[in-house]
Amino acid sequence: MAPLVPARLNVVTSGEADSDVTAVLLHGWTMDLTTWDRVAATLPGRVVRYDVRGHGRSESLTGTIAELADDLAAVIEEHAPTGRLVLAGHSLGGMTVMALAEQRPELFDRVSGVALVATSCGDLPRQSAVEKLAGRWIGARPKVGFGRVLAPGLRVTFGRRPRWEDVRAAAAMAGNTCGAAFAGIREELTLHQRKEALAVLSDIPTVVLAGSWDVLTPMRHARVLAEALPSAEFVIYPRAGHMLPLERSEDVARRIAALMNGRR
Repeated sequence: MAPLVPARLNVVTSGEADSDVTAVLLHGWTMDLTTWDRVAATLPGRVVRYDVRGHGRSESLTGTIAELADDLAAVIEEHAPTGRLVLAGHSLGGMTVMALAEQRPELFDRVSGVALVATSCGDLPRQSAVEKLAGRWIGARPKVGFGRVLAPGLRVTFGRRPRWEDVRAAAAMAGNTCGAAFAGIREELTLHQRKEALAVLSDIPTVVLAGSWDVLTPMRHARVLAEALPSAEFVIYPRAGHMLPLERSEDVARRIAALMNGRR
Protein backbone atom coordinates (compact mmCIF):
# COMPACT_ATOMS: atom_id res chain seq x y z
CA MET A 1 0.00 0.00 0.00
CA ALA A 2 1.32 3.45 -0.90
CA PRO A 3 2.01 5.80 2.04
CA LEU A 4 -0.86 8.10 2.93
CA VAL A 5 1.41 11.11 3.43
CA PRO A 6 3.03 12.37 0.23
CA ALA A 7 6.78 11.72 0.20
CA ARG A 8 7.35 15.45 -0.22
CA LEU A 9 6.55 16.09 3.46
CA ASN A 10 9.24 15.90 6.13
CA VAL A 11 7.45 14.56 9.23
CA VAL A 12 9.02 14.25 12.69
CA THR A 13 7.42 12.45 15.64
CA SER A 14 8.55 12.51 19.26
CA GLY A 15 7.35 11.80 22.77
CA GLU A 16 5.41 8.83 24.11
CA ALA A 17 4.61 6.44 21.25
CA ASP A 18 1.75 4.77 23.15
CA SER A 19 0.11 7.98 24.41
CA ASP A 20 -3.64 8.40 23.96
CA VAL A 21 -3.16 12.04 22.90
CA THR A 22 -1.12 13.49 20.04
CA ALA A 23 -0.29 17.15 19.53
CA VAL A 24 0.11 18.17 15.89
CA LEU A 25 2.13 21.38 15.62
CA LEU A 26 1.92 23.45 12.43
CA HIS A 27 4.43 26.17 11.66
CA GLY A 28 3.97 29.50 9.89
CA TRP A 29 4.72 30.84 6.44
CA THR A 30 8.47 30.85 5.61
CA MET A 31 9.27 28.92 8.82
CA ASP A 32 9.75 25.18 9.39
CA LEU A 33 9.08 22.57 12.06
CA THR A 34 12.07 23.69 14.14
CA THR A 35 9.99 26.75 15.09
CA TRP A 36 8.43 24.40 17.64
CA ASP A 37 11.64 22.81 19.02
CA ARG A 38 11.45 24.31 22.50
CA VAL A 39 7.70 23.79 22.75
CA ALA A 40 7.76 20.17 21.54
CA ALA A 41 10.53 19.23 23.96
CA THR A 42 8.35 19.90 27.02
CA LEU A 43 4.96 18.57 25.89
CA PRO A 44 3.42 15.43 27.39
CA GLY A 45 2.12 12.63 25.22
CA ARG A 46 3.06 12.31 21.57
CA VAL A 47 4.04 15.14 19.22
CA VAL A 48 3.89 15.25 15.42
CA ARG A 49 5.47 18.08 13.43
CA TYR A 50 6.15 18.50 9.76
CA ASP A 51 7.55 20.96 7.25
CA VAL A 52 4.81 22.44 5.07
CA ARG A 53 5.30 21.78 1.35
CA GLY A 54 7.88 24.20 -0.04
CA HIS A 55 9.35 24.78 3.43
CA GLY A 56 12.23 23.24 5.37
CA ARG A 57 13.10 19.74 4.18
CA SER A 58 9.83 19.05 2.41
CA GLU A 59 9.71 18.95 -1.37
CA SER A 60 9.83 22.32 -3.12
CA LEU A 61 6.19 22.57 -4.12
CA THR A 62 3.64 25.26 -3.49
CA GLY A 63 -0.09 24.94 -2.87
CA THR A 64 -3.23 26.63 -1.68
CA ILE A 65 -4.24 26.75 1.98
CA ALA A 66 -6.95 24.21 1.07
CA GLU A 67 -4.23 21.87 -0.21
CA LEU A 68 -2.21 22.43 2.95
CA ALA A 69 -5.30 21.27 4.87
CA ASP A 70 -5.36 18.12 2.72
CA ASP A 71 -1.72 17.54 3.70
CA LEU A 72 -2.64 17.97 7.37
CA ALA A 73 -5.44 15.40 7.03
CA ALA A 74 -2.99 12.97 5.41
CA VAL A 75 -0.42 13.48 8.18
CA ILE A 76 -3.09 12.79 10.82
CA GLU A 77 -4.30 9.68 9.01
CA GLU A 78 -0.82 8.17 8.78
CA HIS A 79 0.91 9.42 11.94
CA ALA A 80 -1.98 9.82 14.41
CA PRO A 81 -4.81 7.56 13.17
CA THR A 82 -6.30 6.93 16.63
CA GLY A 83 -6.64 8.69 19.96
CA ARG A 84 -7.25 12.29 20.94
CA LEU A 85 -5.76 15.14 18.96
CA VAL A 86 -4.65 18.62 19.94
CA LEU A 87 -3.98 20.90 16.97
CA ALA A 88 -1.70 23.91 17.42
CA GLY A 89 -1.14 26.24 14.49
CA HIS A 90 1.11 29.28 14.32
CA SER A 91 0.13 31.90 11.73
CA LEU A 92 -0.30 29.96 8.45
CA GLY A 93 -0.55 26.83 10.61
CA GLY A 94 -3.62 28.23 12.37
CA MET A 95 -5.16 29.09 9.00
CA THR A 96 -4.53 25.50 7.90
CA VAL A 97 -6.40 24.24 10.96
CA MET A 98 -9.34 26.49 9.99
CA ALA A 99 -9.23 25.17 6.42
CA LEU A 100 -9.29 21.59 7.76
CA ALA A 101 -12.36 22.49 9.85
CA GLU A 102 -14.00 23.88 6.72
CA GLN A 103 -13.18 20.86 4.55
CA ARG A 104 -13.19 17.93 6.99
CA PRO A 105 -15.32 18.86 10.02
CA GLU A 106 -15.81 15.17 10.87
CA LEU A 107 -12.13 14.89 11.80
CA PHE A 108 -12.75 17.28 14.71
CA ASP A 109 -14.72 14.61 16.55
CA ARG A 110 -11.28 13.44 17.74
CA VAL A 111 -9.92 16.92 18.49
CA SER A 112 -9.92 17.72 22.21
CA GLY A 113 -8.06 21.02 21.99
CA VAL A 114 -6.97 23.72 19.56
CA ALA A 115 -4.33 26.44 19.96
CA LEU A 116 -4.53 29.33 17.49
CA VAL A 117 -1.21 31.14 17.77
CA ALA A 118 -0.65 34.58 16.20
CA THR A 119 -3.05 33.89 13.37
CA SER A 120 -6.12 35.21 11.54
CA CYS A 121 -9.40 34.02 10.04
CA GLY A 122 -9.29 36.55 7.18
CA ASP A 123 -9.08 40.13 5.92
CA LEU A 124 -5.30 40.19 5.77
CA PRO A 125 -3.83 43.04 3.67
CA ARG A 126 -3.40 42.59 -0.05
CA GLN A 127 0.03 42.69 -1.63
CA SER A 128 1.47 46.05 -2.57
CA ALA A 129 2.88 46.64 -6.04
CA VAL A 130 6.39 46.32 -4.62
CA GLU A 131 5.53 43.01 -2.94
CA LYS A 132 4.07 41.67 -6.18
CA LEU A 133 7.18 42.64 -8.10
CA ALA A 134 9.47 41.10 -5.49
CA GLY A 135 7.26 38.02 -5.35
CA ARG A 136 7.63 37.40 -9.10
CA TRP A 137 11.41 37.59 -8.78
CA ILE A 138 11.60 35.42 -5.65
CA GLY A 139 9.06 32.97 -7.06
CA ALA A 140 11.44 32.13 -9.90
CA ARG A 141 14.19 31.12 -7.45
CA PRO A 142 14.61 27.54 -6.14
CA LYS A 143 15.03 29.00 -2.65
CA VAL A 144 14.46 32.48 -1.29
CA GLY A 145 18.11 32.62 -0.16
CA PHE A 146 19.78 35.59 1.54
CA GLY A 147 19.24 34.09 5.00
CA ARG A 148 21.96 36.22 6.60
CA VAL A 149 20.70 39.37 4.93
CA LEU A 150 17.09 38.75 6.00
CA ALA A 151 17.75 38.89 9.75
CA PRO A 152 17.50 42.69 10.22
CA GLY A 153 14.22 42.77 8.28
CA LEU A 154 12.73 39.88 10.24
CA ARG A 155 13.57 41.61 13.51
CA VAL A 156 10.34 43.60 13.09
CA THR A 157 8.28 40.41 13.33
CA PHE A 158 9.48 39.95 16.92
CA GLY A 159 8.54 42.00 19.93
CA ARG A 160 10.71 43.74 22.51
CA ARG A 161 14.25 42.45 23.07
CA PRO A 162 14.12 39.11 21.21
CA ARG A 163 16.93 36.61 21.42
CA TRP A 164 19.17 37.41 18.47
CA GLU A 165 19.68 33.69 17.87
CA ASP A 166 15.91 33.39 17.35
CA VAL A 167 15.96 36.19 14.80
CA ARG A 168 18.85 34.53 12.97
CA ALA A 169 17.05 31.16 13.07
CA ALA A 170 13.88 32.70 11.61
CA ALA A 171 15.95 34.32 8.85
CA ALA A 172 17.63 31.01 8.03
CA MET A 173 14.24 29.29 7.79
CA ALA A 174 12.90 32.03 5.52
CA GLY A 175 15.97 31.80 3.31
CA ASN A 176 15.45 28.04 2.95
CA THR A 177 11.85 28.41 1.76
CA CYS A 178 11.06 27.47 -1.84
CA GLY A 179 10.70 30.64 -3.92
CA ALA A 180 7.43 29.46 -5.49
CA ALA A 181 5.95 28.66 -2.07
CA PHE A 182 7.04 32.03 -0.71
CA ALA A 183 5.28 33.90 -3.50
CA GLY A 184 2.28 31.61 -3.86
CA ILE A 185 1.36 31.44 -0.20
CA ARG A 186 1.74 35.19 0.21
CA GLU A 187 -1.05 35.57 -2.34
CA GLU A 188 -3.06 32.81 -0.60
CA LEU A 189 -2.97 34.78 2.65
CA THR A 190 -4.98 37.57 1.03
CA LEU A 191 -7.62 35.05 -0.13
CA HIS A 192 -7.98 33.36 3.26
CA GLN A 193 -11.52 33.93 4.59
CA ARG A 194 -12.55 31.24 7.08
CA LYS A 195 -14.40 32.92 9.92
CA GLU A 196 -17.42 30.67 9.37
CA ALA A 197 -15.25 27.56 9.76
CA LEU A 198 -14.59 28.57 13.38
CA ALA A 199 -18.07 27.26 14.22
CA VAL A 200 -16.57 23.76 14.07
CA LEU A 201 -14.37 24.70 17.03
CA SER A 202 -17.17 26.20 19.12
CA ASP A 203 -17.45 23.19 21.47
CA ILE A 204 -13.74 22.32 21.49
CA PRO A 205 -11.46 23.76 24.20
CA THR A 206 -9.50 26.45 22.38
CA VAL A 207 -6.87 29.02 23.24
CA VAL A 208 -6.20 32.13 21.15
CA LEU A 209 -2.67 33.45 21.71
CA ALA A 210 -1.55 36.87 20.48
CA GLY A 211 1.41 39.21 20.83
CA SER A 212 0.52 42.84 21.49
CA TRP A 213 3.28 44.01 19.12
CA ASP A 214 2.46 41.58 16.29
CA VAL A 215 2.77 43.45 12.97
CA LEU A 216 1.85 40.53 10.70
CA THR A 217 -1.41 39.42 12.32
CA PRO A 218 -2.14 42.40 14.57
CA MET A 219 -4.31 42.32 17.67
CA ARG A 220 -7.51 43.09 15.76
CA HIS A 221 -7.25 39.68 14.07
CA ALA A 222 -6.89 37.92 17.41
CA ARG A 223 -9.90 39.82 18.74
CA VAL A 224 -12.02 38.63 15.80
CA LEU A 225 -11.05 35.05 16.66
CA ALA A 226 -11.87 35.57 20.33
CA GLU A 227 -15.24 37.12 19.52
CA ALA A 228 -16.11 34.24 17.15
CA LEU A 229 -15.09 31.74 19.85
CA PRO A 230 -16.51 33.26 23.05
CA SER A 231 -15.70 30.16 25.13
CA ALA A 232 -12.04 30.23 24.09
CA GLU A 233 -9.31 31.46 26.40
CA PHE A 234 -7.81 34.65 24.95
CA VAL A 235 -4.22 35.33 25.99
CA ILE A 236 -2.33 38.51 25.09
CA TYR A 237 1.45 38.62 25.55
CA PRO A 238 2.49 42.24 26.20
CA ARG A 239 5.42 43.43 24.07
CA ALA A 240 5.63 40.12 22.21
CA GLY A 241 5.48 39.96 18.44
CA HIS A 242 4.41 37.43 15.84
CA MET A 243 6.91 34.68 16.67
CA LEU A 244 5.30 33.40 19.85
CA PRO A 245 6.59 29.79 19.60
CA LEU A 246 10.07 31.32 19.85
CA GLU A 247 9.41 34.42 21.96
CA ARG A 248 7.10 32.86 24.56
CA SER A 249 7.87 29.17 24.10
CA GLU A 250 7.56 28.23 27.77
CA ASP A 251 4.06 29.62 28.21
CA VAL A 252 2.87 28.48 24.77
CA ALA A 253 4.02 24.96 25.69
CA ARG A 254 2.25 25.16 29.05
CA ARG A 255 -1.05 26.06 27.40
CA ILE A 256 -0.81 23.35 24.75
CA ALA A 257 0.11 20.84 27.46
CA ALA A 258 -3.01 21.86 29.41
CA LEU A 259 -5.13 21.07 26.36
CA MET A 260 -3.39 17.70 26.01
CA ASN A 261 -4.06 16.95 29.68
CA GLY A 262 -7.71 17.88 29.31
CA ARG A 263 -7.36 21.18 31.18
CA ARG A 264 -7.68 24.82 30.16
